[in-house]
Amino acid sequence: MTESAFLVDARAVIACEGEALSTLGARLDLRFVEACEALMACTGRVIVTGMGKSGHIGSKIAATLASTGTPAFFVHPGEASHGDLGMITPGDLVLAISNSGETPEILTILPIIKRMGNTLLALTGDDGSSIAGAADISLDISVEREACPHNLAPTASTTATLAMGDALAIAVLKARNFGAEDFARSHPGGALGRRLLVHVKDLMHTGETLPLVSPEASLTDALAEMSAKHLGMVGVVDNEGLLVGIYTDGDLRRTLNQGTDITACRIDNVMVRSPRTIAPDTLAAEAVEMMQRHSINGLFAVDEGGRPVGALNALDLIRAGVF
Repeated sequence: MTESAFLVDARAVIACEGEALSTLGARLDLRFVEACEALMACTGRVIVTGMGKSGHIGSKIAATLASTGTPAFFVHPGEASHGDLGMITPGDLVLAISNSGETPEILTILPIIKRMGNTLLALTGDDGSSIAGAADISLDISVEREACPHNLAPTASTTATLAMGDALAIAVLKARNFGAEDFARSHPGGALGRRLLVHVKDLMHTGETLPLVSPEASLTDALAEMSAKHLGMVGVVDNEGLLVGIYTDGDLRRTLNQGTDITACRIDNVMVRSPRTIAPDTLAAEAVEMMQRHSINGLFAVDEGGRPVGALNALDLIRAGVF
């Protein structure tokens, strides 16, 4: 089998699944609206269930719902009939996934679900199936054909199911006004959570650790302050405590290249005036963006009056996992 044949097959699979998604989108109707309203009205959790490949997709849908403001988890239908039905409470909504609509393990637990009064939302590939008929709301996830050449292996159908789950989750997310900070609270251990939850004030050096000198300070004294505070920069503040300049390791190299006598030079003669600053309440991720955009390695955080209250450099952001 040649490399070109692999590419032909891959493009055929992607085209088949893309066609299935296009058809799915065009087929959406008011039942989707009803499904979203039911998810919004659920006072308990969303219990997702499905067998085989539908179960794998169901686990991902449950995880997506849970991370976007809709409490949800997956229950295996086979295990449910052997005790795990106790995980379902009367206020829960059950989301049952079955391409055939006739999955025996789901059919076995349907009477219990209906008796408990749970809202049943079904995703099936057959609107005339038993599961679709038993559901309060049934969404059609049928596909014309699978991407498998034998039309057997769940491929296009699982893609369509996953897309329907994502559509439900995101539509409800927007209706709940679930924002980036809400999302970050569900992901505190990951890089995304750090980028959305960590602020400059959480990382900045403050108080006696701030490298600051007056405009009248000699360059050598400023360098000593810079070395003592280990931030690779020193801020210059006037008599009113306002930040009027900054001097960095890079500025020192430029000063030396110009042949300046550093033993006879004042800091205000070589400092960078009107330096870029940031507010303490700014997200640390924005500090990263500012540093990258302006090719700088450090920032002073200032209050509303322009007085330095903190400082941080690229190493601080790297250590925090934000950079």
